[in-house]
Amino acid sequence: MENLELKGNMKFPTLNFNPTTGVFEIYGRSLPENTIDFYKPVLEWLETYKRNAAAKTTVNVSLEYFNTSSSKLILDIFKKLKEIHASGKPVEVNWYYEEDDPDLEDQGQIFKDIVGIPMNLHAIKEFSFTFM
Repeated sequence: MENLELKGNMKFPTLNFNPTTGVFEIYGRSLPENTIDFYKPVLEWLETYKRNAAAKTTVNVSLEYFNTSSSKLILDIFKKLKEIHASGKPVEVNWYYEEDDPDLEDQGQIFKDIVGIPMNLHAIKEFSFTFM
């Protein structure tokens, strides 16, 4: 299975999902005009991945901002990860937020409560990624 790599910009997050290591990264901003078009290939990739998932999957999420429609699709990603976790292959999510952004901290907690997979909330000083 190939890596899923999507290069982000001011409106789209960067995604780097490595099926061999089981380490997935999502970072940047998520403001696509058509959220379903952007995230559909991600959900399809996860559907394939879950059939032969790595022994452990670690997901690192560092989103500076995302819109409401992205929130729904991010939740759908977490639901796919929950299916993997329920199959006996551990999944852990690391949700990073800037320490002065209580809204993103709260959103991470909401996702954690809804999905019910191990999710660690990490406050950081500030994100270091740049937008193209």
